Amino acid sequence: MDDWSQLAQELPGLVVTYGVKILLAIVIFIVGKYVANVAKKITFKTLERRKVDRTVSSFVSNIAWSVVLAFTVIAALGQIGVQTASLVAVIGAAGLAIGLALQGSLANFAAGVLMVIFRPCRVGDYVEAAGVAGTVDEITIFSTRLLTPDNKVVIAPNSAMMNGTITNYSAMDKRRIDLVIGVSYDADIAATKKLLCEILEQSDYVLADPGYTVGLTALANSSVNFVVRPWVKTSDYWPAHFAIMETIKLKLDEAGIGIPFPQMDVHVKQLPSS
Repeated sequence: MDDWSQLAQELPGLVVTYGVKILLAIVIFIVGKYVANVAKKITFKTLERRKVDRTVSSFVSNIAWSVVLAFTVIAALGQIGVQTASLVAVIGAAGLAIGLALQGSLANFAAGVLMVIFRPCRVGDYVEAAGVAGTVDEITIFSTRLLTPDNKVVIAPNSAMMNGTITNYSAMDKRRIDLVIGVSYDADIAATKKLLCEILEQSDYVLADPGYTVGLTALANSSVNFVVRPWVKTSDYWPAHFAIMETIKLKLDEAGIGIPFPQMDVHVKQLPSS
């Protein structure tokens, strides 16, 4: 009974002591998390003011958030009596096991660093990589966030991005539109080519430098095929593609130049009767 009486006497003091420590640890964690978010925003805005590429700004700000949050967790654990020096030693000793268990995450982190250094794509670029295509919205420590043209969000691991082929459609300021226009065999070849050239020369999208290409490329099964290859600004690619295709169809109709449907001639041979 003496032990229970002593425990009853000490319990309020223990509750107050450890309750205050736990409360302070919670406060430290909440404040530290807020500071981590502020540090992330300040880092991002500072790098943007210095005209650092947005891809680098996003990546570095995410690292700053992770570092501040890690120190916050260590400080909160130290407040409740956990020996942080021992904790760091335990984490270091378990580093090899954690590394083996998190090979994929570490590979994604390393790939993220390589993406920031070599910059195969930047925020705002339209790319095709890791089996998906979309506009790069953010490059974080472990993954890349892509927005598809139909406004879907795709999260691609950085390792998948770097280990595969990345096609960057926004890297250059000019792009070539490749069209194949088929006309009927009885069409005037010279007149058709002249008409296609006039359409490109009158288009507001087609760039004078490096110019365009119009040439006869194939005598197909049911049509004579021309390649039409104008150069346009990268930002105007799809509007130019749609406008030029529509104009070609209208102008060919006005000139009476037919665009044939796929067709097949079938010859029926009658066998002699038995």
